[in-house]
Amino acid sequence: MADLGRMIATKQVSPVEVVRVHLDRIAALDPKLRAFITVCADAALESGRAAEADLMAGKAVGPLHGVPWAPKDLYSTKGIRTTGGSKILADSVPSDDATVVARLARAGAILLGKLNMHEFAYGPEGVNAHYGDTRNPWSAEAHRIAGGSSSGSGVAVAAGLAPGSLGSDTGGSIRIPASLCGITGLKPTYGRVSRAGGLPLAWSMDHVGPMARSARDCALMLGAIAGYDPADPTTSVLPVPDYGAALTGDVRGLRVGLLRAHFTDVAAADVRAAVEAAAKRLEQAGAVVDEVNLTQVTHVATASAAIVASEALAYHAPWMRSRPQDYQPDVRERLRVGAFVNGAHYVRSQQIRAFLTREIDEVLARRDVLLAPATPLAAPVLGERETMLGDGPSDVRAALLRCTRPFNFSGHPACAAPCGFTAGGLPIGLQVVGRPFDEATVLRVVDAYQRLTDWHTRRPAAA
Repeated sequence: MADLGRMIATKQVSPVEVVRVHLDRIAALDPKLRAFITVCADAALESGRAAEADLMAGKAVGPLHGVPWAPKDLYSTKGIRTTGGSKILADSVPSDDATVVARLARAGAILLGKLNMHEFAYGPEGVNAHYGDTRNPWSAEAHRIAGGSSSGSGVAVAAGLAPGSLGSDTGGSIRIPASLCGITGLKPTYGRVSRAGGLPLAWSMDHVGPMARSARDCALMLGAIAGYDPADPTTSVLPVPDYGAALTGDVRGLRVGLLRAHFTDVAAADVRAAVEAAAKRLEQAGAVVDEVNLTQVTHVATASAAIVASEALAYHAPWMRSRPQDYQPDVRERLRVGAFVNGAHYVRSQQIRAFLTREIDEVLARRDVLLAPATPLAAPVLGERETMLGDGPSDVRAALLRCTRPFNFSGHPACAAPCGFTAGGLPIGLQVVGRPFDEATVLRVVDAYQRLTDWHTRRPAAA
């Protein structure tokens, strides 16, 4: 996105040409990859022509002027259907844009269409019974999952169908597909980005964030969408920094904690080796690395599931009464679990959440960022139910959520970025976690690592 923005601003390429190239790639590749639910070809070309006219007229343009992008299909788009990946909202056409969509439009970005997702964002696998399962472009023939719930976002960026996207993240739904698809995805601090106009999964754990090829691209998108929004009372009034200015490439003296128990130590061997090698690379660049354990993290899976299930059911209760048959089976069953979470369970889960948040804050008081795998395994084959981690057999779904969910629970900013490949050629994701509202340092670390390595520049053969 940064490169395209510069090339458009200096008239090396036309916004119309850029849009057309992406539409051509969508037409050629998406019938197999199924990243898009809706493609807005005519509107995108019209926006490209308007962007080009502004440029030729000498109007001031920003770094995203004329740059294409595509959101996950749970963000409202005026006059364009917003399905949430569901049958229930298959014909829903909003009358207004979500705040983040409007902000990117004001920044000059051009919407290509709406991206596939796990129905109503309730699943880390990224499968969809209504619009088809996305296929991970690194292994489309074997049909490995792309990760969810922002599956279409991960695939579209990895396959070059869109240079950037917005995902949502309640338990890892930005970072899981970023990890499995070999791209960069940032979950900002809870309250950093408005959720107004986005379909909720769990109001107290939902986050909105960018998915792109690099930390620099994520910084561009975050700068455009972050900040207080009166339509979302959970947004912070803290000023939005210049995230691009933070990308100095210098990590000398930064204190980095490598998360061991529950995280790196239990990951598959190739994932563990790649994350440890990334920590070593940062240390060689001047960072000060030590090892960290979180004691409260063992309670996260149970407590988080109780909060998400009850909050999700609160939103879906009318449809669960009137249209339960219209949900795909796995989502329907997860929503039904919410009926069995009582008030005592919910309150106790929120207490555990407070304990974990305090522990992470205490650890980060002595360190600038934490490192962990984004996912402890590479992309599983669709339908695979069990995997082997360092501490024994694990349900695949639980394994996918294991390393990301704690930081939805706590609300800390966390970014996933490529840090290697398995022997079979599948991407491995590193996760960098920072202090609340310090996305600048998180992006600084990821950007510095990306300057030292080329993992984020590699492309799947299918694309």
